Amino acid sequence: MPTWLIIAGARPNFMKVAPLMKAIAKHNAAGNPPPIQPVLVHTGQHYDEKMSEVFFRELGIPAPDVNLEVGSGSHAAQTANIMLRFEPVLTQHKPDWLIVVGDVNSTLACTLVASKLGVRVAHVEAGLRSHDRSMPEEINRIVTDALADLLLTPSEDANENLRREGVPDHKIRLVGNIMIDSLVDNLDQARRSPILRNLGVQPGKFVYVTLHRPANVDDKETLTTIVRELARVSQELPILFPVHPRTRQRLTAFGLDPLLNGGIRLLEPVGYHDSLHLTENARLVLTDSGGLQEESTYFRTPCLTLRPNTERPVTCTVGSNRLTNPARLPADFAATLANPAYRVGMLPPLWHGETAELCVAALIKPPPQTVPPPSS
Repeated sequence: MPTWLIIAGARPNFMKVAPLMKAIAKHNAAGNPPPIQPVLVHTGQHYDEKMSEVFFRELGIPAPDVNLEVGSGSHAAQTANIMLRFEPVLTQHKPDWLIVVGDVNSTLACTLVASKLGVRVAHVEAGLRSHDRSMPEEINRIVTDALADLLLTPSEDANENLRREGVPDHKIRLVGNIMIDSLVDNLDQARRSPILRNLGVQPGKFVYVTLHRPANVDDKETLTTIVRELARVSQELPILFPVHPRTRQRLTAFGLDPLLNGGIRLLEPVGYHDSLHLTENARLVLTDSGGLQEESTYFRTPCLTLRPNTERPVTCTVGSNRLTNPARLPADFAATLANPAYRVGMLPPLWHGETAELCVAALIKPPPQTVPPPSS
C-alpha cells in the first residue's frame, strides 16, 4: 500500500489539505487501486487555537498523525527546526510521495528534507509567482518548484512560469485551484453563518477588510494612510475588520485608535465559515491575503488587493480583483463603489471544486522518471 505524507503547516494550508484528505478517503472507499495510506503531518508553524485547531474542526480534517509543534521564530530558525524535526518522521514512514501545499516555510523545509533523502515531492499550487523576491513566500515557491517531481498547478499562467524556469512539461499538471474545493465543500455551512445577523449588518452593505502583511501594518505612515481612508469610507458603509494580532498591536503603538470610529468594527479573528460568509456578502473586499483574492473571485465580489503585485494574476485578469496602494486607495474605493454591479468578473478554468480528485489521479499516475544519459 503506497504511503503519502501530507504536510500542513500554517492556516492557509488547511484549506488545501482538507480536500486532499477527503479525495483520498473517497478513492479508498470506492475500492479503486491502489489503496492509499495518508499520513498527515502538522508542523505546528501556526499553533494558536484560533489560527489552527478551529480550522481543523470546521474543515473536517482528521487529527494529525504527527505534530512537530515547531511554533514561531525567525524564517531561518523556523525552517531549520522543521527540517530537524521532520527528518526522523520521513525516515520512519518512508513514503512513496511527500505532498506539500502552498508557499509557507513548512512547504520549503519539508521539500528540502525529502529531496535530499530521495523521496518524491508533489507540490500542490505550484507555479505561482509574484516576481517579488523580497517576499519570503516567493523564495519558498521558487525553491520548492525547482526540487519537486510533480507540479500541480492552479492556472495556465502558473504553467507558463514553470516553463520559463526550465521545468519540463511532463512534470506539470494543470489541475485547478484546490482552495475552491474547500470553498465549495463548505459553502452550505458558510451560508448558515450568523455573523452578519449578530453584527446587525445587511448583505451588500459593508466592506470586509483583512490586513496583516508587514509592508502594510509595520510602517506608521502607511498604516495611518490606510486607517484614515477606512475611517472616511466607514461614513458610507460599515467596515468589518477582523484584526490580526500584529495589526492590532501596531494600531495601538502608532496611536491610531482615535481614528477607529464607530463605523470601523474591529473583530476578533474569524473562522473559515464566517470569513466565506463575509466575502460572499461584502459590497467590497480590501485585503493583502492571497486566499481572499481567490475566494472573492469565486463569489465575484469586487476586491482591492493592497499589494504592489500578486502571485494570483488570474484574479485580476478575470476582472474581480484590482491591485492598489495606499496613495491610490481613495480613488480605487470610489471607482469600485461607484460601479453598480454587485458581482463582477468570471471564474477561471478548472475552479470547479474537483481539483483534489485530479491531484490524486496525477499522483497515482505520476510523470515518468527521468533517466540520466549514459556516461561517455
